[in-house]
Amino acid sequence: MPRVKPTKKLDVLGNLDLRPEDAVGDYISSKQQNKFFVIPPNSDSAGDSIELIYVNNLREHEAMLKLQEEMLTSAKRQTKLNSARVRNMYKIQERLRRRFIEVNSFIKDCADKKRVAEKTAQAETLNHKELGEGIESFKDSIGELKAFREALKATVQEFQPYEKVLDEVVKVSDIFVSPKDCTDRCDALMLAQVEINKLEHQKLQDIENMRQRMVQITNDAALTVLGLKNDLAKLERSYNESRVQCLRWEKILAKTKDAINNNYMDKERTIDAITNLHRILLRRRDVHSFPARGDLDKVLDAIMGEVEILTGVVKEIESSDPSIKHEEARDKSLC
Repeated sequence: MPRVKPTKKLDVLGNLDLRPEDAVGDYISSKQQNKFFVIPPNSDSAGDSIELIYVNNLREHEAMLKLQEEMLTSAKRQTKLNSARVRNMYKIQERLRRRFIEVNSFIKDCADKKRVAEKTAQAETLNHKELGEGIESFKDSIGELKAFREALKATVQEFQPYEKVLDEVVKVSDIFVSPKDCTDRCDALMLAQVEINKLEHQKLQDIENMRQRMVQITNDAALTVLGLKNDLAKLERSYNESRVQCLRWEKILAKTKDAINNNYMDKERTIDAITNLHRILLRRRDVHSFPARGDLDKVLDAIMGEVEILTGVVKEIESSDPSIKHEEARDKSLC
């Protein structure tokens, strides 16, 4: 019997109640009601027996075997048809492959022929263009020749009287043999005049080049002279500075020389004084052999010894008679 209170909360499977503490009471209350009770159809019929079910199943099995045999026969026939179709397909594929190769070769040949045709057409176009330009140039040349012809005719008509005059001049003159000789000589004179003008122009050009070269050489020489003047001025300044420096050093050296001379004279005077003192001391001892002037070590040692002796004498005199003054004792000791 259906429930009065259907479940509202289901689990993940959808057929179990998630509230078991409430589900039992709901089931009991739904079982006790008759409102939603439904009787299934043919609830009182006995149903099919096992023999009838067996017969039905046997019929279905035979029908299934027959259908299986038919399907097997159809599958074999379909397999043969498929094999024939596959063989036919392979033949068609091979034929299409050969056809494709032929068509591809034909396309390549067409492409090669197209390239050759394009190259030929391009070459022919260039040739046509060149020929067209040549034709145009020929037309221009023909037009120029026609114009020259017309001008020549006009010139001939213009110089026709001069030809008559030239014939008369040749007849009268003894210099010219024929009109051609006259024209040749005139042409020679004109060519000579052209050569003269050319040589004149060349010589003028050479003179101009020489003038420019002389100007360049003059400018270079002027620059060289200016540089030499600058160098000379530098040398002069350096010479003046050196001269001033030399004069200053000359003064310094003169003072140094004077100082050296004064020191030398002081030295000589000192040596003379030492020598004279030593001689006085030797004469005091009645010694008449004097040492050399340059032997200062011996002289100074001797003087030192005499001074020590005299100092000792002075001390003895002072110690013996204290009333005698120091100056008097020294005078007595020296005497």
